[in-house]
Amino acid sequence: MGFKEEIKRRRTFGIVSHPDAGKTTLTEKLLLFGGAIQIAGAVKSNKIKKTATSDFMEIEKQRGISVATSVMAFDYRGFKVNILDTPGHKDFAEDTFRTLTAVDSVIVVIDVAKGVEPQTEKLVEVCRMRKTPIIVFINKLDREGKDGEDLLDEIELKLKLKVKPLSWPIGMGQRFKGVYNMYEKQLNLFAAHGKQAKEDVIEFKDLADPQLEEFIGEDAAKELREEVEMIEGVYPEFTREAYLSGDICPVFFGSAINNFGVKELLDCFVEIAPSPLARVTEEREVKPDEEKFAGFVFKIHANIDPKHRDRIAFLRICSGTFKRNTNYLHIRQDKKMKFSNPTSFMAAKKEVVDEAFPGDIVGLYDSGNFKIGDTLTEGEKLHFKGIPSFSPEQFRYVNNADPMKSKQLAKGLTQLMDEGVAQLFTKEMNGRKVIGTVGALQFEVIQYRLKHEYGASCSYEPINLHKACWISCDDDVALKEFLKKRNRDMAKDKDGKYVFFAESAWTLKMAQENFPKVEFHFISEFE
Repeated sequence: MGFKEEIKRRRTFGIVSHPDAGKTTLTEKLLLFGGAIQIAGAVKSNKIKKTATSDFMEIEKQRGISVATSVMAFDYRGFKVNILDTPGHKDFAEDTFRTLTAVDSVIVVIDVAKGVEPQTEKLVEVCRMRKTPIIVFINKLDREGKDGEDLLDEIELKLKLKVKPLSWPIGMGQRFKGVYNMYEKQLNLFAAHGKQAKEDVIEFKDLADPQLEEFIGEDAAKELREEVEMIEGVYPEFTREAYLSGDICPVFFGSAINNFGVKELLDCFVEIAPSPLARVTEEREVKPDEEKFAGFVFKIHANIDPKHRDRIAFLRICSGTFKRNTNYLHIRQDKKMKFSNPTSFMAAKKEVVDEAFPGDIVGLYDSGNFKIGDTLTEGEKLHFKGIPSFSPEQFRYVNNADPMKSKQLAKGLTQLMDEGVAQLFTKEMNGRKVIGTVGALQFEVIQYRLKHEYGASCSYEPINLHKACWISCDDDVALKEFLKKRNRDMAKDKDGKYVFFAESAWTLKMAQENFPKVEFHFISEFE
């Protein structure tokens, strides 16, 4: 298969949602239909208790939440599908924001009973800013929930998306009979056996056909005909162009735990979703079909296998072909590197790849060379944009609880910070270390992972801070003056950039007014 055909058949997307909307279950079922796994994690018998395939960190298995982005790939109907399953929990939003820089489209999962939740609003806002194409999957239809039309109104209102249902539910909860697939003109009958067999799918080109009553009963048939007629009258015509430009958002209904509605979603997705898109760098736009290789690191994960001290950098390939054992330039360090065992992922299973194409995510074993946002190329100096660190909202002093293990603590903290789990600041005045996170749960994860992966113990101490912001100033005299007067509030991040610790909103406002030449930034990526 030629290079351009390989690009065309790639589909790289992220799955985002609020916790408990069924995102990880949907990921699993997509893998199941793609033939990538034989048994779903949701299958529980007396002897088998499997956790979800994509949750491979010990703390995730215990808490039942995804705290790290997982990458999974499978082939389906001639397409190569790359899924990035993201954390739903708000405390790990930063990881999700960064992951969204590595995908070409997104599937948003919404719980039929809870509707649109705050975390979903935040994530969709990031997608809208980037004009990322979105498909919505309304999940858990086998339970009682909100009315279909009300949900569509809520999505339009809260997520500011123009929607177009491509399937429509027949009843809900105990009355749930199935889904009418408007995209393929098929009637999919629901059976809770979870197999979604071929006999449950019936070609139905015309809903006026009196046979409809035989399958779903008189009342349900009448209701379905009325609702579909209303939908086709109210919502705009679906076109792939409108979806790709982010102007229209297809909606599917189903029940992931019962495998229901997942295949229709996947079939439509591979047909309409974009193949790898161009990426913007500070220097120029990088197109996927360029011959020369370029890619960026959007995530680092340490200790995927606790038995081996391995760090893996997740690299999104943006152009050209990535080849094993080939020298590439690490732009930030300005040195050549080659990789003897780049891997592709099937959740926790990994295999070595000889080559990979734009849209693919490869894992590079890393001994500490990579940071988030690093670029690899065949020699051209490129810097990919849009992979920022955000200003943290929670802060703690970190203390070493076991003086015999200071080396392990220092190593563990450095590696976890490189992963982007949190940010580490060193106070200028006394050299004390401060950890800043987006959410409180991250402190627990750091403590747990330091202990279980590095054998180090830490304790926390409260520090009263409102914001940490990066500063810049073109006037050296003004900068020196600021650093001298505000020395008590100054720290440096792990890259040596100056950071101002504001104790309150008022302190920040006063600093901005008193030092007009100093700029305060809430995202680390500033020019």
